[in-house]
Amino acid sequence: MKSILDEIVLSKRREVAEAAARRPLEALEERLPDAPAIRPFATELAADPGDRKANVIAEIKRRSPSAGLIRDDFDPVDIAGRYHAGGARAISCLTDEPYFGGRLEHLALVRGAVPLPVLRKDFIIDRYQVAEARVAGADAVLLIAECLDDRSLLECHEYARSLGLSVLVEVHSPENLERVLGLVTIDSGQGTLLGINNRDLTRMQTDPGRTGRLLATVADGVVRPGDVVSESGIRTPDDLRALRGIGVHSVLVGEHLMGRPDPGRALAELLS
Repeated sequence: MKSILDEIVLSKRREVAEAAARRPLEALEERLPDAPAIRPFATELAADPGDRKANVIAEIKRRSPSAGLIRDDFDPVDIAGRYHAGGARAISCLTDEPYFGGRLEHLALVRGAVPLPVLRKDFIIDRYQVAEARVAGADAVLLIAECLDDRSLLECHEYARSLGLSVLVEVHSPENLERVLGLVTIDSGQGTLLGINNRDLTRMQTDPGRTGRLLATVADGVVRPGDVVSESGIRTPDDLRALRGIGVHSVLVGEHLMGRPDPGRALAELLS
């Protein structure tokens, strides 16, 4: 039986094929020199938060398969401004339209509205989408290991890094964690962070303890907890304190903030 993740990836393959038919990769790449200068993403998140309780990637999304419609009054630019004022270190912008109500144009608008680095959050399966992200002004891209075989993962990762983009490579299972550990590195300006999604994308069930259990399976010195981003299920200052207790100081938070009347105030309360 196909999962919602299988359905999304199949839909994404059709979407990418149609986009490439309208404008080939070579034509898209001609626009790369006009893309805005890249803002540091991975290095900002890997840095110690200092007086902040955590480095938060605040997410902009209108809906999701698990939660349905999250926000009806959806203004990405207004939300980005509120996140900036609320203490976000970076912004994650959903660009998938069929399942999350996003658009690539939203990313470009957000990038122009705030000085924070912006992550393209999508189901990236092809280097074409990486080029799209850079042209739109993304500073980083998400690569979900569960959506990519080894060849596609390495190809998209290497292409993103060749464009100067940071990468957040996301896993949920121990098997996929093993596949990506060799990619995690922080270098001058950019780098690759490890994202651990506490939500199982095949069953859409969330377990906030997933980050700690997966990290406990990794040998000491293989990856720094400071280079890890915990994703999904983070709602309270206690959740942040628990993650700091295992060395993780970066999180990605979306639904908890987007479902509140003022997402920026909700972020400030989370960090209080």
